[in-house]
Amino acid sequence: MGEATQRPDRRRHIGRLGEDIAAAYIERLGWRVLDRNWRTRYGELDLIAADGDSLVVVEVKTRASRTFSDPAEAITVQKLRRMRRLAGQWLSAQDTRWRTVRFDAVAIQLDIAEPEDLERARISHHSGLVE
Repeated sequence: MGEATQRPDRRRHIGRLGEDIAAAYIERLGWRVLDRNWRTRYGELDLIAADGDSLVVVEVKTRASRTFSDPAEAITVQKLRRMRRLAGQWLSAQDTRWRTVRFDAVAIQLDIAEPEDLERARISHHSGLVE
C-alpha cells in the first residue's frame, strides 16, 4: 500500500513515532527541546530546540516504505517559507533572544515490515536549510 493511500490514523501514528525518534536524537546531540507540535491556524512547527545559543526549528519527515529516497526531499521552498513565518510568530511570543536561528530537517526512515522496531530506524539530519 502506498503512503498516500494509508489510513490517516496509521500515517498519524508513523508521524508521531518519527517525531519521538527525532526528539530523542536531538536530545542525544545535547540540544534542549523547547516545544513540540507548536500550532497556529497558519501551520505547525514540529520541533523547536536550543543548540547552545542558537534556536533550531526542526522539520521532521518520516516514512515507512520500501522506497529509499530521503524523506527530507519532500521539503519544498514553500514549506521553508512557511517555517520561517511560523518561527517568527513563535519568537515574537518569547522572552528569550537567540544569537542565531537555524532551520534543520530530521528525516526518519522506518522499516515498513516493522515500523515499531525503532532500532532499525534510519536517521538523516540536514542542518541549515535554505530557500
